[in-house]
Amino acid sequence: MDDISCKLLVIGAGPGGYVAAIRAGQLGLDCVIVEGQYHGGTCLNVGCIPSKAIIHAADEFEKAVHFAGDSAIGVHAGSPKIDFAKTLQWKDGIVKRLTGGVGGLLKKNKVRSIKGWASFIDGKTVEVTGGDEDVRIRADNVIIATGSEPVELPFMPFGGDVISSTEALSLETPPKTLAVVGAGYIGLELGIAFAKLGTKVTVVEAMDKILPLYDKELTRPVEKTLKRLGVEVLLGAKAKGQSKKGLDIETADGKAETVKAEKILVTVGRAPKTQGWGRDNLVLDMDGRYVKIDDECQTSMTGVYAIGDVTGEPMLAHRAMAQGEMVAEIVAGENRSWDKRAIPAVCFTDPEIVSVGLSPNEAKEAGYEIISQNFPFSANGRAMSMEAEDGFVRIVARKDNKLVLGVQAAGRGVSELSTAFGLAIEMGATLDDIAGTIHAHPTLGEAFQESALRTLGHALHI
Repeated sequence: MDDISCKLLVIGAGPGGYVAAIRAGQLGLDCVIVEGQYHGGTCLNVGCIPSKAIIHAADEFEKAVHFAGDSAIGVHAGSPKIDFAKTLQWKDGIVKRLTGGVGGLLKKNKVRSIKGWASFIDGKTVEVTGGDEDVRIRADNVIIATGSEPVELPFMPFGGDVISSTEALSLETPPKTLAVVGAGYIGLELGIAFAKLGTKVTVVEAMDKILPLYDKELTRPVEKTLKRLGVEVLLGAKAKGQSKKGLDIETADGKAETVKAEKILVTVGRAPKTQGWGRDNLVLDMDGRYVKIDDECQTSMTGVYAIGDVTGEPMLAHRAMAQGEMVAEIVAGENRSWDKRAIPAVCFTDPEIVSVGLSPNEAKEAGYEIISQNFPFSANGRAMSMEAEDGFVRIVARKDNKLVLGVQAAGRGVSELSTAFGLAIEMGATLDDIAGTIHAHPTLGEAFQESALRTLGHALHI
């Protein structure tokens, strides 16, 4: 086994890990990154990117189906069909380009990339096996960026027709029937996409509402879409196991039923990968099931950092990226700490949902006296011209000084507004700042300005 040494070792080449390594290379640090599977991690390969590709294809197919009938805007198409094998080929091409790009950036910034599985011997030493070469690496600093994995139901493990989001993104053809266990963002994003591709989808959710992390006002437009697509949503229902016909459940009133399903997609959450890399050989404090970190992402061991999903919620790629960049700069001697005001959360359902900062309920629970109003897209000219009137933008602000505490939105394409929402909160904007900023017309972004105006009490277009 060869021995190598470096200033910084990064374990895991997902969004957090590869960004940390690239930034370290830019800063002139001697950096090594170890990855057992593929550059880009879950997000680029079997998560964020391929799922959005499938969602886009499903949207385009649904649009074609829409234009095959009567159309209010006068567009008429023939008989639409989808070549799903070609869709998957296109999706895989995007993934290949992005992962190849990550590899190229690592090389460009003189980061040594080693394929294999890393395991700690002690806080400064790691052995890498099972890849192209077996090596022992001694590092002054280590970043743990091992990510997360889908949660498996003990009575219905993954395999065969019981699938996770990973397998769902590589199905050869859309199933005729699909049961989705869990009405969180992953389940509904994929459930809606397959419904648009012609699959009969049934969603089974143990709680009494879909998308439990969002309030009813935000989820109402998504509920309308589910109804329009014929997706059956069973709330208060519990999955009990797989049967020959599909998924056995217990309904909200305690009855035993079977949901017919060719495939059962289990999306009940993700768990941090805290095993398989020698954690038992370290002395790490834990925060529940997550690795505990401070405001510099340092663990309880000096020189050992952790970033991304392994450190807890929110399990979002952009959080991991920001942490990775910060830690690389800390190792390089810069004075950095985590002081982010808001981390945008986006749900790519139909319509999309965005939440940045505090919701009205969260702000009240934090002790703020607030003012909050929304502006509906049904009063926005651009939304009307796009046949995208479902949804709104909502601002939450302090009543005393009008400081913006949070912004939420539901509607087509609102994910692209998340940057403006986040920037407003990071810059300490007030309602007057947003209301006084000229927003281009006609755009969906005008709803941001109008929601500020309405919260101030003088909306112009409603």
